[in-house]
This record gives sequence, C-alpha cells and structure tokens, in this order.
Amino acid sequence: MTSATGDYEPLYLEGIEKFNDCDYYESHEVWEALWTEYRGPSRKFYQGMIQAAVALYHFGNGNIRGARKLHGSVHGYLDAYAPRHLGLDVTAFLADFDRCLAEVAASTEDFPDIQLNPDLLPEIHLDPPPTPPAA
Repeated sequence: MTSATGDYEPLYLEGIEKFNDCDYYESHEVWEALWTEYRGPSRKFYQGMIQAAVALYHFGNGNIRGARKLHGSVHGYLDAYAPRHLGLDVTAFLADFDRCLAEVAASTEDFPDIQLNPDLLPEIHLDPPPTPPAA
C-alpha cells in the first residue's frame, strides 16, 4: 500500500466492503485469500481482521462461545498494529469491536441468550480513503 495516494490491496478493500455490509463470512473469505498469499509485515494484521469478521459472524448466528473465543484472539493479532495500520484506526476499531461484543466477552455461560445489537456493529473507514479507480 502507498499511503500517500491511498492505494490499498484490492482484496483488503473488497473485504472491508463486505465487512461494512455485515457480510462477515464473505469478508473473512476475501481476507483469507489475501492472507494466504501474503508474506509481509501485515500478515498478522490480516489474520486479526479475519478473526474479527468470524467473531461477528458467529455472534450474528448465535454461536456465542465461538464469538467469545475469537474476541480475545483479535486483540492478540491487532494490538501490535495500533494506533494505525493500512489506513485503519486500529485503536478505534478495537474499541468499537469490544463495545459490540462486551456482553459476549463478559458472559461465563456456555449457551447464553445474547442478541447482537445492530447499532453497535463496528465499521471500517480508511484514512486516507482509497483512490477511486481511474476512468
């Protein structure tokens, strides 16, 4: 990525678009395709984003145990990239992610009845924004 121009990996951007559309399964699939081939310094960052998408996917499908397990691993991957990486305010993203999954993380029950609050879903906005494709 060249941050001065806002150029990002196309699969990174595609995953963000799916994530912001709450299509967490597809977001994870797209980022996994990027992560599988990538061998640079952002490898664990991409892995953390994959884990975040899967945690939200599980939460949305009522798999609270799966969401809780992945919640902790997201920090393990992304904390090292704070405060900002690849245009993402990692600190703010993690705060939003934690707010969304706060009840999940706090629960000690095996099968709690916790409903996802759509108003708390994290979104990803890059700074600088991606450069629009040339016409």
